[in-house]
Amino acid sequence: MYRLMDTGGNSLPSGADGTKRKVCYFYDPEVGNYYYGQGHPMKPHRMRMTHALLSQYGLLQNMHVLKPNPAREKDLCRFHADDYVSFLRRISPETQQDQMRQLKRFNVGEDCPVFDGLYNFCQTYAGGSIGGAVKLNHGHCDIAINWAGGLHHAKKCEASGFCYVNDIVLAILELLKTHEYVLISMWYVVLMQRVLYVDIDIHHGDGVEEAFYITDRVMTVSFHKFGDYFPGTGDIRDFGFGKGKYYALNVPLDDGIDDESYQSLFKPIISKVMEVFRPGAVVLQCGADSLSGDRLGCFNLSVKGHAECVRFMRSFNVPLLLLGGGGYTIRNVARCWCYETGVALGVEVDDQMPRHEYIEYYGPDYNLHVAPSNMENKNCRDMLEEIRAELLMNLSRLQHAPSVQFQERPPNTELPEVEEDEENKEERQHPDSNTNIDYRRNHAPSRVKVEYVESVANDKNDEGVDQLARKIQSTLEPTSSKGSMAAAEEDAMQRDELEKENSRTLIDEPTKIDQH
Repeated sequence: MYRLMDTGGNSLPSGADGTKRKVCYFYDPEVGNYYYGQGHPMKPHRMRMTHALLSQYGLLQNMHVLKPNPAREKDLCRFHADDYVSFLRRISPETQQDQMRQLKRFNVGEDCPVFDGLYNFCQTYAGGSIGGAVKLNHGHCDIAINWAGGLHHAKKCEASGFCYVNDIVLAILELLKTHEYVLISMWYVVLMQRVLYVDIDIHHGDGVEEAFYITDRVMTVSFHKFGDYFPGTGDIRDFGFGKGKYYALNVPLDDGIDDESYQSLFKPIISKVMEVFRPGAVVLQCGADSLSGDRLGCFNLSVKGHAECVRFMRSFNVPLLLLGGGGYTIRNVARCWCYETGVALGVEVDDQMPRHEYIEYYGPDYNLHVAPSNMENKNCRDMLEEIRAELLMNLSRLQHAPSVQFQERPPNTELPEVEEDEENKEERQHPDSNTNIDYRRNHAPSRVKVEYVESVANDKNDEGVDQLARKIQSTLEPTSSKGSMAAAEEDAMQRDELEKENSRTLIDEPTKIDQH
């Protein structure tokens, strides 16, 4: 059902290593059961459709398939406010009428409704993203995939745009735990882990950008529809503040952009970002609402054009976390994420779709790829060149990788303990579980082994990442609004005076965490 893919790109080695990557794939068979409500465009059922395609194309046997442990309350509170997480845990369709004030406060209602199992749903998709970050941190895979994640609009204290918990921010905080120490005589250079976040959803990745707007340890790059369109943020002139100045890039696009126009921006901008920022890990949000024909979208990308972004990010050979996101014509979402899983694995899947339980969704042609429409591309060449030139100019102002400084040599640390999911993997196999039943029924020719993975690493790491999260989040308002960025900037200016008195900040100084 597939063949090895002829891949090219920057830094991609030739030979077998040019196509093969060790891939971890996170999937909970229950995730497709959650239901936002009648008429709501967000349908978790698309994850089950995607998984069914992966199974029938034979892709599961080439990946390490993992069922994530649910994110714990303390994990969610690394970014989100305690009272907001507590509210999500308590609220239910039966009790919501008694909490109207809280619903309004946390922006839970029409776009972000209360439904059965809401908190468990948040735990599930966040657990997959955090678990993927843990696997990457430990070097257990080159690429981690969680198509249930990528909910980029959620804020510290409120839901937004169908998103309740920002699994992306939580995963990035996990990735930021990893430090690299280079000993030089009695001193050493500490190179703080840097994470690049790239967003190809049609909507601006506002929740992630806001969380890291004033730090140079995370660069956010968002390609999105800009104008009279949700969430209304993401102007090209919004490029970060304080230490984070020029570490936020926004690529505002208009209706009808096609594959060629999109890649004329994506590749030169990302190439420059990788050259200047030199991230230790990349998080790519693959929202499929930028595809042609999306129920809520207005772009004109093909599945192959969308997947070219995945292929290009993969070519840099940097640990890569692939997440889902938007996508509201669900048959096309499943097509896209199936094909992009093949790209991650370095295989080209056939266009003719195999028969499976959801085959009726793809009629009458039953093909994986769908031709773009003939809609007008309102992104003229001059506009694209102007955007590209301005963003490359901003990137040219970043001459060195950030957060590099000399420190006293730290004491030797003990080797980290063996991961629980590796040490006790046989004890945690569930041969009678629904997960394995599903794989045995759908997957040919061999049975796929499913493991359960801890959503976070050893708790010894918690103190370090908590300090980092508090530092980043101390500049955000308790509740998000259109003015939250301005509030963050004003707060940051006041903090600058205090920081001048200190030679080191929490973000810059090494934290007492395990090295992976």
